[in-house]
Amino acid sequence: MLPSWPDIPYGAWRETCAALHLYTQIVGKYRLARTPWVNHSWHATLYVNARGLTTSLVPDNPGGVEICFDLIDHSVVGMATDGRSARFSLEPMSVASFHARLLELIGTIGATPKLSGWPSEIPDSIPFMEDTGVRPYDREAVSRFFAALVAVTGVFQTFRTAYIGKVSPVHLFWGSFDLAVTRFSGRPAPLHPGGIPGLPDVVTREAYSHEVSSAGFWPGGGLVDFPAFYSYTYPAPDGFGMAAVRPDAAYYEPRLGEFLLPYDAVRNAADPEGTLMAFLESTYRAAADRGVWPAENLECAAGVPLRPRPM
Repeated sequence: MLPSWPDIPYGAWRETCAALHLYTQIVGKYRLARTPWVNHSWHATLYVNARGLTTSLVPDNPGGVEICFDLIDHSVVGMATDGRSARFSLEPMSVASFHARLLELIGTIGATPKLSGWPSEIPDSIPFMEDTGVRPYDREAVSRFFAALVAVTGVFQTFRTAYIGKVSPVHLFWGSFDLAVTRFSGRPAPLHPGGIPGLPDVVTREAYSHEVSSAGFWPGGGLVDFPAFYSYTYPAPDGFGMAAVRPDAAYYEPRLGEFLLPYDAVRNAADPEGTLMAFLESTYRAAADRGVWPAENLECAAGVPLRPRPM
């Protein structure tokens, strides 16, 4: 039985993490290819479920299809609304092999095996079909990552309830491989400069069409070589990076333009959920207060089961 907040040191599963990231991109691109566009690319994301990650229902023959990463049994499962299903095991393989197996699975359940063959948001990437080097698959590390996603999702979902303005689902963006929840002020934002590798500027600019305060979690990579929580706002108001935020382990990373909180600071805290909530609330406060958001029309007490919000 894994702890609620397991240790997930990035270096120990770096290569498996990179492989899983690309596998989620391939599944995510299937959803992207079949689902009508929703604001801010919310139609393309994955969601944490009871066994791993899911696309939810994707419109496709014979009516709808769901693709899941079962991170308990370590397999990819495809299910169609006519009852057909198929699966294959997650194991050491190449990205090209995963791509081929997924397309075969999609065809087996009667759906449309077509999707973009290029990775997104990864510098110097190569097409999935040409990525033929065998990648490791560390089952224990993936299980621990899934347990962490479950713990983080619970706190993010509670944080989400304390906002009656526009707010995203808690969802996993497979481009950057981060679990995120985003609040919106309701006001338009200046045109985003774009320039994200492997992501058309028109997509980035639609994603940031309105002011946001976004928080999330990712397992590590790039400038952040450890699992961490982040929080940023776009556009960043004057003095955003100078704001006092909680807990003490949180800090502003100017190279990213984001506040960071190491996952281990949450995991090792006496109250992990409260520690993470303090980070989410204080970094949102930095964005809303310094950006002069119309908070009185947007904020509310956190939701609780079976209690309607007061009118």
